[in-house]
Amino acid sequence: MCISSFAFAASFSFDGNITYHNDIVKVNFTLDNDSTNVRVWTDSFQDGVNFDPITALWKKDGSDFGLISENDDNEDIAPGQTDFDSGFSLSTLGAGEYLLTVATYDNFAQGELLSSGFLYDNQPPVLLADWDQPANNTGMGSYYRVHLDGVDSATNPVPVPGTMTLFGIGILGLAACRRRESEYFFLLNQTL
Repeated sequence: MCISSFAFAASFSFDGNITYHNDIVKVNFTLDNDSTNVRVWTDSFQDGVNFDPITALWKKDGSDFGLISENDDNEDIAPGQTDFDSGFSLSTLGAGEYLLTVATYDNFAQGELLSSGFLYDNQPPVLLADWDQPANNTGMGSYYRVHLDGVDSATNPVPVPGTMTLFGIGILGLAACRRRESEYFFLLNQTL
């Protein structure tokens, strides 16, 4: 008797609102096996009603995520997209854990690893309704909608405020200072 299990790729959609110009929406998804025809995209720009999204696709790499690709405008993935919507249509994608990030234009990733952050991470948060977005001026909406097709599982995103990123960087800095202080006192005691 042979028992086997099959994972069937599925489609997921998530939506919500961001508050600040430096918020990042993070959608985790997995592929149990190498896959063909994976699509991830936004369709929430709605010809300028909402913010201009930038999407980035990341693959789990140890304790971090490595950047596969970043896209500003690609409205040719699925019906319902308008000029500045974004996303990816991938003919092949290997099994693994992935992350799709959605940010406001032009809050691009600042390196090949997610831990390198985004362009606006060090800026004080500005309410999206008050922010003069480089491509759209002020008054654009805060709504986002993300679709994933051909993936095995996905988790509901929660926008991560840029202030939380700053807080995390600050905590890491304090920990590094504390460690150096401990090493200094250890060495000082060794010489006495």
